[in-house]
Amino acid sequence: MFWNKEKPMTEELTARSLHCQNEAEQLYRSGSHHCAEAVLESVRKHYAAELPASIVGAVSGFGGGSGVGCLCGAVAGGAVALGMVVGDKKKTSALTKDLHVWFKEKYGVTCCKTIKQTHRGACPTLTGEVAGKVGEMLSHL
Repeated sequence: MFWNKEKPMTEELTARSLHCQNEAEQLYRSGSHHCAEAVLESVRKHYAAELPASIVGAVSGFGGGSGVGCLCGAVAGGAVALGMVVGDKKKTSALTKDLHVWFKEKYGVTCCKTIKQTHRGACPTLTGEVAGKVGEMLSHL
């Protein structure tokens, strides 16, 4: 594991992670971004602001479970966001695995179709939660 869950979160880091969460949820609710885009944009803005906003287009195909209902777009966007900020293949892979495990423990599956059936209307909330979790993970590096 490349992030230290035991590392205490300062008030500033907690606020940053919560802001990421709230912002991603609002972007999704506004209709301007789908799940993957909202996660990537909020993480980019708070953890890699030097990157252009146009990078968010890189995850446009992940919304709605990549258009076919497979992997949750928020999780896919979170994985891309981790790679974007961390920049190390081995660390990114480990963090992505941790993100998947956390999400599956929380929602039971990572399949978009199933989530939409079992957790109706949860997409805005889970989009925010994924962004917040990614922010938390990045704050513990």
